[in-house]
Amino acid sequence: MTGTTTSPFGDLIYAYTRSDAIADGVLIPVPEETSREAGITWPVAVSSSLWSLVEPDNLEEMPGQSVQGRLWDLLWLFRCAIHSSRASSDRISYRIVFLMKTGNRIYDRTVTVIAHAGPGDMGEPVITLMLPEDD
Repeated sequence: MTGTTTSPFGDLIYAYTRSDAIADGVLIPVPEETSREAGITWPVAVSSSLWSLVEPDNLEEMPGQSVQGRLWDLLWLFRCAIHSSRASSDRISYRIVFLMKTGNRIYDRTVTVIAHAGPGDMGEPVITLMLPEDD
């Protein structure tokens, strides 16, 4: 080690923060009020690929569906997964079914959601909900 670097790996060259991911649209923040209504006190963000299931381009073609309702289902099932989990880990997974439409076909799409609890940009606890391929 030389100079004033305190890390054995050297100086930090680049960091991609949670704020950067939100600004780039890679993560979509969940409104704090919505999270709190679902009983979640830490800030929550959803990966853009999972968000595309919450708010698909053709949502208005699916009767009885709304972004708010689909988001509520995602958060409520996350809360249920927390309460039913016996593992002490920074991540859990659960399944959710989204109503989808392709052409004239309406169908159920079941996906696995990974919920990860970790530090935010300032070390505060945050939650990220994502699909397995987003991890």
